[in-house]
Amino acid sequence: MPKIQSVNSFLPSYNYSQQDASTLLKHLFTDHYPDLDRMLKVFENGEIQSRQFCVPIEWFEHSHDLEERNRLYIELATSYGVLAINACLQNKELLVDSVHPSEIDAIFFISSTGFSTPSIDARIINELPFSDSIKRIPIWGLGCAGGASGLSRANDYCLAHPTAKVLVLCVELCSLTFQPNDFTKSNLIGASLFADGAACALVCGNEVEIGSKKNCPVVIATSSKIMANSENVMGWAIKNDGLHVIFSKSIPSIIEKWLEPFVTEFLSEHHLTSIQLDHFIAHPGGKKVLSAYEKALGFDSSKTAISRDILKRHGNMSSPTVLYVLEAFMKLDCSPGEKGLLTALGPGFSGELVLLEWQ
Repeated sequence: MPKIQSVNSFLPSYNYSQQDASTLLKHLFTDHYPDLDRMLKVFENGEIQSRQFCVPIEWFEHSHDLEERNRLYIELATSYGVLAINACLQNKELLVDSVHPSEIDAIFFISSTGFSTPSIDARIINELPFSDSIKRIPIWGLGCAGGASGLSRANDYCLAHPTAKVLVLCVELCSLTFQPNDFTKSNLIGASLFADGAACALVCGNEVEIGSKKNCPVVIATSSKIMANSENVMGWAIKNDGLHVIFSKSIPSIIEKWLEPFVTEFLSEHHLTSIQLDHFIAHPGGKKVLSAYEKALGFDSSKTAISRDILKRHGNMSSPTVLYVLEAFMKLDCSPGEKGLLTALGPGFSGELVLLEWQ
């Protein structure tokens, strides 16, 4: 069974409090909402204290066309990706010895916040000493589900190639999508939630032997599910000035009704129930999303404590966020046999489940 040997996250250098972001939105939107002070309470109530961005806060005060946004995306996603990969392969807390980039057989690059052809992974390969025969699998458009889906697809690859060492790299620059002239509620909510981040995971096939300093999670099984005719639940509207966020107010209720049977059926296939899980490694899409997870699966708040902490300190970084949560779990001293469920939901509307066992 494939195993996750290392995970490392990377934070952009511009760190702002939630109060900083709220003040900016009040300045930009003050003439467009008669009840703006009430609307801005979403910044206070979301249980986010700070977020990291790839640009200074002054950048958000001005309009930027798609060309400028995408130029920044290509430049910064490439540099952040290089840093995240190096940190993952040289992770002294989890790995006995560093892994050289030339040993990597495949790279899954996950992103939804910019466009690039050749894809960002090709640009990264020119910056690091990878083999020129490395397999490239760029995946676009999975949004918040991308990190969990990337791990699932890397697991599939390692099942087919048990000697493979595979990277899952997620880079999202959500801040570059902010629209100062979009006065919709979706844009306001997105501005209160989204942040920038990058994370990389090393997934290895069953026949790979790499020294680990801690017990690491093995992938027992994965499952994917999509809801029919739900394209408008979340995603992007692509316009001349860039990407405009789409959010349905029904997302928490959808999670409550749709997630429980998905999880229950998946776990029952492996003779488990949700109460038998030692760890719940959930993508923290927002405060209401985490509460919906708890209600749907019968968990108390202790099961989502790590996810809530990541949300509190970093906001929702889309696809890499669940890898930040996984990194926190992997730094704990988890005992052999402990089981965890990693999950994330995204556009489609879709979900991904990854059943893990520490060994």
